[in-house]
Amino acid sequence: MRKKILLLGSGELGKEVVISLQRLGHYVIAVDSYKDAPAMQVSHTFEVINMLDGDALDSIVNKHKPDIIVPEVESIRTENLYKYEKQGFHVVPSARAANYTMNRKSIRDLAAKELNIKTAKYKYAKSFTELEDGVRFCGFPCVVKPLMSSSGKGQSVIKSLDDIETAWKYALDGSRGDLKEVIVEEFISFEYEITLLTLTQFNGVTLFCPPIGHRQERGDYQESWQPMKMPESYLQEAQLMSKKITTALGGAGIWGVEFFIANDGVYFSELSPRPHDTGMVTLAGTQNFNEFELHVRAILALPVTEVKLLKNGASAVVLAHKDNSSFPKFSGLDEAAGFVDSDFKIFGKPSSRPYRRMGVALTYGTSSTEKLVERAKKVASKIKVN
Repeated sequence: MRKKILLLGSGELGKEVVISLQRLGHYVIAVDSYKDAPAMQVSHTFEVINMLDGDALDSIVNKHKPDIIVPEVESIRTENLYKYEKQGFHVVPSARAANYTMNRKSIRDLAAKELNIKTAKYKYAKSFTELEDGVRFCGFPCVVKPLMSSSGKGQSVIKSLDDIETAWKYALDGSRGDLKEVIVEEFISFEYEITLLTLTQFNGVTLFCPPIGHRQERGDYQESWQPMKMPESYLQEAQLMSKKITTALGGAGIWGVEFFIANDGVYFSELSPRPHDTGMVTLAGTQNFNEFELHVRAILALPVTEVKLLKNGASAVVLAHKDNSSFPKFSGLDEAAGFVDSDFKIFGKPSSRPYRRMGVALTYGTSSTEKLVERAKKVASKIKVN
């Protein structure tokens, strides 16, 4: 049966979701706050609205009456999703999951207080004074983040009292939506970070992708690689935590669950109820299904019996370095195409700004992930955004 899917958020991750849905014969309406977003370019039709406007969101749902609503970004009036679920719409993975995970307060309290999952020490702050109190509680250094943001926006590290005011202003400027509250966290001296892509299904079987390592700058991922070599005991600990929290939130789909791996064990960091940017490495064919195909199969109740690693892989982002209000041009693609066991994707974003992610370079094979990361960075370096 052909399903009608309403995609709320139409960036590069949403674009891959649409492609996977189209390959299985379904109809997609892509929604975002700006025209010509990547997913709109491959969908059947699109809508441009402010998704934080509850009335505008209601009107789109009533107009299209979709079988499935798929939130793909944070800046949505998530409270409305509960209403849609009560009206019989299928929200992915669930209204509870979307609402909780798009607010760091909800998800952190669920993990730490209700499920007893190990996290960094933390406090919330609605004012500069409360932030000062939180910094004293967490100690130096500590991390400040908006309660609602994406891709590291508004995040900074406080190393001394002099940093607090700047961090407060930066966090509020980086907040998505109308929520003006921040979280201050103890700084975990971790050895590395992982994303554990976790697949929950309607048949009750939870599967895990091989762990993905990644490196960040300015709060945004720069490279990722799969698999991340780590002790089996730590991987099992992360899997138990991931299954515990995704079960509590409910629903079927792919989840990007992030962990810090430190000398004293595994710390839960964050969770996204949708494909994860670091998981773009799976576009290199590292698995039997990439993360977008897994998400779509779970949404459509098509069972996945196993997720297995086929080869090693790496990704490196292609960034813009200047503002361009019209569709940017790309050069160096012929050079980038000259590398063996490599590929790249151009997202088709209609505008650019410094550090905006415009594409991704991919490498794969039997080489070590360290060598694959270096090759991916070389491929990405050849592509210029003009």
